Amino acid sequence: QVQLVESGGGLAQAGGSLRLSCAASGPMSIGYAMGWFRQAPGKEREFVSGVTWGAGNTHYADSVKGRFIISRDTVKNTVYLQMNSLKPEDTAVYYCALDSGAYRTAVRTTATEYKYWGQGAQVTVSS
Repeated sequence: QVQLVESGGGLAQAGGSLRLSCAASGPMSIGYAMGWFRQAPGKEREFVSGVTWGAGNTHYADSVKGRFIISRDTVKNTVYLQMNSLKPEDTAVYYCALDSGAYRTAVRTTATEYKYWGQGAQVTVSS
C-alpha cells in the first residue's frame, strides 16, 4: 500500500508561480510513474504532467507545456510540479497519482491507469 501526501498550492495572481509536492510512502519501483491531474469545478479530471520514476521521462499536456515543470527526487520519494506563468484557467484541485502497473518507459495520460491518489491540493489563480 502506497500513500501519497500532497503539499503546496494556494492562491496566486495571474503570471505568478506556485509549487506542488507529493511525497510517496513505501518503496518506489523504477518501473513506476507519477502523474499530476487536475479537476476544475464542473469539469472532468484531466492529465497535467507525468514522469517515469526510473529514467525520468516526462510528458506534459499541451495546455501547460512550457509553463509547468515536473521533477522527481528518488531519494525523498517525492515528485514536484513547478507551475509558472499561471493563468486563471489553471484554477483547479490538483492531484498526484501513482501508476504502479507494468514497467513504464512512458507516461500514461489516462486516470484509470493510476492506482493510488493523493488527497488533492487547491490552486487558485486570480486575474
